[in-house]
Amino acid sequence: MNNDIDWGKLPFGYYPTDYNVRCYFKDGKWGEIEESTSEKVELHIAATSLHYGQEIFEGLKAFRGADGKIRIFRLEENARRMRESAKGLMMEPIPEEIFREMCIRAVKLNERFIPPYGSGASLYLRPVEIGLTPRIGVKPADEYLFMVIATPVGPYFKQGFGVSNYCITRAHDRVAPKGTGRFKCGGNYAAAMLAGEEAHAKGYSAVLFLDPLEKKYLDECGPANFFGVRDGKYVTPKSESILQSITNMSLQTLCGDLGIEVECRKIPVEELEYFTEAAAIGTAAVASPIGCIDDLDTGKRYVISKDGQPGPVSKALYKKLNAIRLGEEEDIHGWNTIVE
Repeated sequence: MNNDIDWGKLPFGYYPTDYNVRCYFKDGKWGEIEESTSEKVELHIAATSLHYGQEIFEGLKAFRGADGKIRIFRLEENARRMRESAKGLMMEPIPEEIFREMCIRAVKLNERFIPPYGSGASLYLRPVEIGLTPRIGVKPADEYLFMVIATPVGPYFKQGFGVSNYCITRAHDRVAPKGTGRFKCGGNYAAAMLAGEEAHAKGYSAVLFLDPLEKKYLDECGPANFFGVRDGKYVTPKSESILQSITNMSLQTLCGDLGIEVECRKIPVEELEYFTEAAAIGTAAVASPIGCIDDLDTGKRYVISKDGQPGPVSKALYKKLNAIRLGEEEDIHGWNTIVE
């Protein structure tokens, strides 16, 4: 354990650790896994990752549980999704066994940076793949670097599990219909930054984007998926331009455990009027409850939380998923990888 860190004040940001792990794809095959203490990458000035966006990543967390064991949450699903992202951007898919070994090794090598149980903090893992081959013409790389970096991060909610406000604007699209929205690549996040900063300047947490084709249906909440509760049902958008959130997938499974009906479908923006709860969902926050949503184009305000507090479904799902990750509740779905 690293006693120099004030775990209670740790931000959700980058904090240097001891090691990262790397693996290169060259001559048609993946090489040996390497351990590195360097925070730098040597990159050709014409690499495809710099010029043509051949860059994908994932985000997952390791936790020190109530029993002292270290758990990585849903590692296999992150490996699967990263392979799909690689295929979508014409990159070399990372074999699941390499992904798994490198994540586990990154956790073991940086074990002293895993926050203690009860701190609300965790060890965040960021797998990244980039194209290395120099290209001036538009063509996929022949060589790739896959690496896993680890950094301790504080809880997403510094003031506790509370609501925040979002806005809708039709001035920006996050992705194109049938584009890269379903893949976890940096370009999607860069495309959302301007809208996000404009929202922050107006006092909102993030933008609730509408579908990029018709601007009629709910899409994503900035860099996160969205769910709402209507008539006691968990309702989440169905769209080809949405990243399939592993947290969203997990919460839908937990809804089944709790007897909550799930609907995955198109959600017209006007339906927000009937939601009694809503949240942005992702690895960082699990579920970030929404208080109200302002449509900046129509002037319409949708008040989701009438009392300014998270709703019962959001609280129940948040608590249950956290309990599984921390070993406080039985992992009946086999989501955790125990690091021995």
